[in-house]
Amino acid sequence: MSEATQGERLPIMEMAGYDFRFDPNACAACEGACCRGESGYIWMKYPEIEAMAEYLGMELEAFAGSYLRKVGHRYSLTEKKLGEGDYACIFFDEEKKRCSVYPVRPRQCRTFPFWEQFKGDEEEVRRECPGIL
Repeated sequence: MSEATQGERLPIMEMAGYDFRFDPNACAACEGACCRGESGYIWMKYPEIEAMAEYLGMELEAFAGSYLRKVGHRYSLTEKKLGEGDYACIFFDEEKKRCSVYPVRPRQCRTFPFWEQFKGDEEEVRRECPGIL
């Protein structure tokens, strides 16, 4: 989600190989649709884990014990259940409807909606994100 200051418009984003563009200004109105939904994985690499732990002022081990789950040889942020079939990233602020660790969010979040799975499937990404143009 975008963190534009009130009144500031962010530029439309596009990426080679994708048939759509993304308006990050739509994030303010969608209330975190990309941060919640069915259960899944929010993959993190070690440098991202270190950065997030530092941002939160936590020791790496404490952060990992509180917020990560190991899936095979990879790590994912934990989720919280909001309702039947509705999960959110552990760092999704339900009151503000946005990411509480936005400056250090994982690459997976930084690159949304330009994910390989959406390449050539504009219909699916439109269902996920109201900022698709």
